[in-house]
Amino acid sequence: MTRKDRVVIVGAGPAGIFAAIELVRLGFSDITILEKGKDLPDRRCPTAENGCVSCRECDIMSGWGGAGAFSDGKLTLSGEVGGWLGEYVGLTELDDLIGYADQIWLRYGATKHVYEPEPDVAARLERQATLAGMHLTPMRIRHIGTDRAPEILGAVREDLVEAGVTVRTGTEATVIRAEGGRVTGVELSSGTFIPCDVVIAAPGREGAEWLARQAAALDIGLTNNAVDIGVRVEAPAPVMEPLTDHLYEAKLTYFSRSFGDRVRTFCMNPYGEVTTESYGDVVTVNGHSFAEDKTPYTNFAILVSQVFTRPFREPLTYGRSIARLANLLGEGILVQRLGDLKLGRRSTPDRIGASIVVPTLASATPGDLSNVIPYRHLTNILEFIEALDTLVPGLAAPGTLLYGVEVKFYSSRLELDVDLQTPVADLYAIGDGAGITRGLVQSGASGVVAARGVARGR
Repeated sequence: MTRKDRVVIVGAGPAGIFAAIELVRLGFSDITILEKGKDLPDRRCPTAENGCVSCRECDIMSGWGGAGAFSDGKLTLSGEVGGWLGEYVGLTELDDLIGYADQIWLRYGATKHVYEPEPDVAARLERQATLAGMHLTPMRIRHIGTDRAPEILGAVREDLVEAGVTVRTGTEATVIRAEGGRVTGVELSSGTFIPCDVVIAAPGREGAEWLARQAAALDIGLTNNAVDIGVRVEAPAPVMEPLTDHLYEAKLTYFSRSFGDRVRTFCMNPYGEVTTESYGDVVTVNGHSFAEDKTPYTNFAILVSQVFTRPFREPLTYGRSIARLANLLGEGILVQRLGDLKLGRRSTPDRIGASIVVPTLASATPGDLSNVIPYRHLTNILEFIEALDTLVPGLAAPGTLLYGVEVKFYSSRLELDVDLQTPVADLYAIGDGAGITRGLVQSGASGVVAARGVARGR
């Protein structure tokens, strides 16, 4: 059945793309995707040559495919990580949605290989983690690779266009309009108004603050999520192989002895490289790994979760302030040897040169992270490294590199129902920008949920 309702999707990351895929399957014929960033072939980041130059629109964060286009492409096939979608749809439905989203990735060329530890290996690693005071969450992971992700997302775009979906890149939505409690359309930065029957807001992490402003203007409830602040660790790949050979990515959680704070690993990249990402006027550190090209190193983040209570309500501002300080001292990203940090001295180019690890982020500035990261966070991070060293001996070596800062801005969560529809009728909010997901699979799955909700409501 062909459905004539006009649907506008704001954002062409995985959430928006998967919403469009599902809407096409459900028979919708008038679908427009608005994306303020560039089309995929035009996305170019100068970081590798010059360091971050704070482009007006970050080609890593914005454009067709969203931040996922240049991520390392890890598909986490477990509802235990990757977001909070299960709180809306239930855990059983979440498992079904993850499987459904995974099949779409496979259809467009994702590798069939899944990293899944044997039960006896998983049990052994979990026991070792427990003895180290950590909790290990074994997961099934499919790894696409930073080099393969653009090809897959490009194939999706071709299919959507062939199916009649209108894709408008370089087109910024500025205001979501509503009347009488029902959405009426989207206003563009050019002043053009696009009337429509349904709006699905999927602006991604880079557009989270914009979506929060729209929600406030439309009187939609918001809940602030935590901000995670930490460092990215780079170590010789063989040091991490006891974990990465079996798990690919080790999800480890630790509660610090000193403060009781939650500390965790994030985005582990075996044989990968350290990269950057830009959030407007600040640059933070990230990591990638490729399907084909390998480096001798493995990198991953150690993040400390920070949840604020009243009267402070701006965790994004707090995280940005710390990132901005690191940018001020290092003209971008700082890098420090673990041994120098423990000795209370800054790293210099000569000291970095004496490390067994050659920085894969060549533009990082040798410096002192203790001048940037709050004492509480830094204490938690050092505790975590010592605990992890019992699982992978050698991680706490003096030559291990720490890059800072890494900040994960978890968007304010909008007031949503089980279909991810806001109190404004026919306005849906999905993906990382809506504060309900933080990974490729759950982000795409949230798009499927919204599309099915739209179909039920027509």
